[in-house]
Amino acid sequence: MTAIPTRPQRLRVRLTAAALGMVRGGHPWVFASSVLETNRVGYAGELAVIYDRQDRFLAVGLYDPTSPIRVRILHAGKPLDLNDNWWQKRAQTAINKRADLFKADTTGYRLIHGESDGWPGLVLDRYGDTLALKIYTPAWFPWLERVTRWIGACAKHDRLILRLSRNIQGMDQTDKKWEDGMMLDGNLPSSPVLFLEQGLTFEADVVRGQKTGFFLDQRENRMEVARLADGRSVLNAFSFSGGFSVHAARGGAVAVTDLDISAHALSAARRNMALNRASPAVSACRHEVIQANAFDWLEASRDKFGMVILDPPALAKRASERSGALHAYERLAGLGADRLDPNGILVAGSCSSQVSANEFFRAVRKAAGRSGKRFQEMATRFHPGDHPAGFKEAEYLKMIYLRRVG
Repeated sequence: MTAIPTRPQRLRVRLTAAALGMVRGGHPWVFASSVLETNRVGYAGELAVIYDRQDRFLAVGLYDPTSPIRVRILHAGKPLDLNDNWWQKRAQTAINKRADLFKADTTGYRLIHGESDGWPGLVLDRYGDTLALKIYTPAWFPWLERVTRWIGACAKHDRLILRLSRNIQGMDQTDKKWEDGMMLDGNLPSSPVLFLEQGLTFEADVVRGQKTGFFLDQRENRMEVARLADGRSVLNAFSFSGGFSVHAARGGAVAVTDLDISAHALSAARRNMALNRASPAVSACRHEVIQANAFDWLEASRDKFGMVILDPPALAKRASERSGALHAYERLAGLGADRLDPNGILVAGSCSSQVSANEFFRAVRKAAGRSGKRFQEMATRFHPGDHPAGFKEAEYLKMIYLRRVG
């Protein structure tokens, strides 16, 4: 087990009045700028206790001296012992919430969704018999062996793989060197693992792929695309491994085009389409891949499509990038609108938490209005049930569907 240094005193943290109010209100983060004082230097992963102005216990959380999020709240209210039973029960509660969300034809989904499930900075995804655990803060390093044990008691699996957020890879740790893609339990897969989504087969590169290997949060939008794709030619921009395209093909699309700058992603898109050729609809659908910068290709192309899907990576990862991202989203939506056939459907999404849903939808609507064509708004969609957004900063996923009229 990774050693936690012995400390003579529990780390005590005092906060500003505003921060105390946020913690009482259930916000899971304490920012460094809100910390008035600590009784000593804290280290990543120890439990920090927050007291109110009357020196009464308020909350306890994971301390991270390297992050602007200085304390990630685990529990607020009355003092209690965060023992193995408490942790295991918390994991089981999160997993139980998903028990009725999926049928046997879907074996890829999220089991634990960070702060919204009481596990700040940690997510756990299932891909069939494989589990992928991703952490976003070094505060979890001293806990990983215990986390492995708690997960093993709650979720059956053949293997458990550790994924590290890019910002914490290579950080100084304690005794054990935790690495991205290493096995926590079981044997390393020799190839991408396979899982089901609504009866379709997909591969997930759980060892080196983006996120934990697949974009599970877009499942419901992929299903909606399948419902709308019948008889259409579909352009899937920023296609990654072609999830939208396979669903569109199964939904009756006559042709799908995957557009991505990554040759690796496009190879995965070809494999995912091939995995589902037993479906008559998928087999009948023409599939093309184009390796290019999506913005440049959309601007240069004169091809028209019955559906254009725009699902770029996060264009704003910090507040300072928000304005530029909004301009980029508006430009992208305008380019997509120009590539639509009459009665074509524009599907535009954002996964940037720094851009609010209202701001994003406004940018897309503005671009559609400037296109010189008339559009009817069909729907807006947000987080699926296995990716709940329990507080404002957790709200990142939004999609809007517009149909060109005439």
